[in-house]
Amino acid sequence: MYDVRYSYLLEQFADPAPILAEIGRLVATGDFTLGKPVAEFERRFAELIGTRHAIGVGSGTDALKLPLKALGITHGDEVITAANTFIATVGAIAETGATPVLVDCDDSFCMNVDQLEAAITKKTKAIMPVQLTGDVVDMVRLMAIAERHGIPVVEDACQGILSEFAGKRSGTYGIAAGFSLHPLKNLNVWGDAGVIVTNDDAMNERLRLIRNHGMKNRDEIAILGCNSRLDSVQAVVGNWLVGHTAEITRRRIENAAYYDAGLADLRALRIPPRRTSVRHVYHLYMVFAERRDELHQYCLDNGVEAKIHYPIPLYQQEGLKHLGYAPGRFPVTDRHAREVISFPVDQHLTRRQQDRVLDTVRKFYHGR
Repeated sequence: MYDVRYSYLLEQFADPAPILAEIGRLVATGDFTLGKPVAEFERRFAELIGTRHAIGVGSGTDALKLPLKALGITHGDEVITAANTFIATVGAIAETGATPVLVDCDDSFCMNVDQLEAAITKKTKAIMPVQLTGDVVDMVRLMAIAERHGIPVVEDACQGILSEFAGKRSGTYGIAAGFSLHPLKNLNVWGDAGVIVTNDDAMNERLRLIRNHGMKNRDEIAILGCNSRLDSVQAVVGNWLVGHTAEITRRRIENAAYYDAGLADLRALRIPPRRTSVRHVYHLYMVFAERRDELHQYCLDNGVEAKIHYPIPLYQQEGLKHLGYAPGRFPVTDRHAREVISFPVDQHLTRRQQDRVLDTVRKFYHGR
């Protein structure tokens, strides 16, 4: 057991009785498939993000894949995304048959927009920026490039709920955006689930068809779709938590600021840039560390459950070798894989726990 654990789920759902009572009421109705809790959650999620529509789906990965399918993206097409993202982003693109085209990141952990235009070809059919760690891509510049080339943008906002760039919320820039409700996300449920948001009425209608086998109603099939419905049971959990999302976000931002202040004078650590144009929501709190692997092990040995996101660059993974990127192709992504370390930043952390993290890091570097 760690004195400072990384996962907060046992605390967040320490008293499941209210949720279980709601699930019991759902069971009594038999309303398990696209039931009333789903419609309620979609309404509340759309209000939270500030979009016209929210469509509940089976996972965050599906929340990225289905908008690409709705755009007609298929074999022979290319979709541009970030080289340092989690596998789900690239996997969602690959599931459509399209080829993922990667662009390096910068020290915000987001796509380096300076390199975007060079990656665009005649085969580029979409751009998928990733709001990694809860930071945000320079969406103003990215959208200007996309609009100049006539390329739709689908945001991967799975880690970025309630994050903002230039006062505009993640998920509201492109034609659609995908969010994850995975148990470790800032707004989470009890299993896999996701949400797509859009302001486009036609996209909304097509997504609702795609997620439910292409069914217009019980007897009519409009298109070939798939089965990716948000479960009514998971929607019950989402409805219990969605009203807390703003407070969860506030606490994470507050905890991150406390770390920033406590680590600022350590020369062996470097805090990522904190851009005034961004509202960073800290799905992950990551810093750059000298002797990272030694620090990580020291933390674990001394009761602090730190993590590394992610130790092997995605493009160097065995399963992605077919993309043909040579080692060293994305130097910033490579450096991050060597230097970054993540500390717990969730809303349930106490100041005592955060001080324990800070003291442990200081003892590693200074022996005191």
